[in-house]
Amino acid sequence: MDGAAMDAPGLVLRTPEGRPYRFDPGALCLELLLTGGPGPYAYWEVLHGPDALTDWAAASRLAPGLHLTVTEPEVAAARELRDALWTLAEARAHGRPAADGAVAVVNAAAAKPPLVARIEPDGTRGWAPGATGGRLVSTVARDAVDLLTGPFADRVRVCGADDCALLFVDTSRPGRRRWCAMENCGNRHKVRAHRARHSGGDE
Repeated sequence: MDGAAMDAPGLVLRTPEGRPYRFDPGALCLELLLTGGPGPYAYWEVLHGPDALTDWAAASRLAPGLHLTVTEPEVAAARELRDALWTLAEARAHGRPAADGAVAVVNAAAAKPPLVARIEPDGTRGWAPGATGGRLVSTVARDAVDLLTGPFADRVRVCGADDCALLFVDTSRPGRRRWCAMENCGNRHKVRAHRARHSGGDE
């Protein structure tokens, strides 16, 4: 990937063949879903300890320079929030009612103190001292509240590929985003469609 692509919003994922691509789910709370999840998503679990949660925060769309102190119980709280977010985001994407238990988890996390942003002497965005894993979890939960009650709540979608379950919010003006990433699932769809159009003429 070139430098411009690496600086774009979102996280770098890899195809089964190992090729990197950037996936921008459009919201901080949806970025947390890339760390694993409930049921079949447990296969992708990466939040095995404090360092893993710190690494995720550093790779996320949060402003750089966040110096976190994370405990094991805070990692467990992050996993609990993430699993609830999977439930709520999938329900929103498929037009189903939100599960009360998942809503309660998000609301409880959002009610706690969040990370505190500040303006640094050079005019950039930074963070106040005392950043903890618990404050990070609260910040992610508040982002989820904003997303799921805001103007783009009805644009939470699942990737259009049959073999991809990634969720994103479409914040584009036309609102026609279909793929997790055009360079991954979008391109695969284009290749299959091209082959399907030309298969008859090759026989």
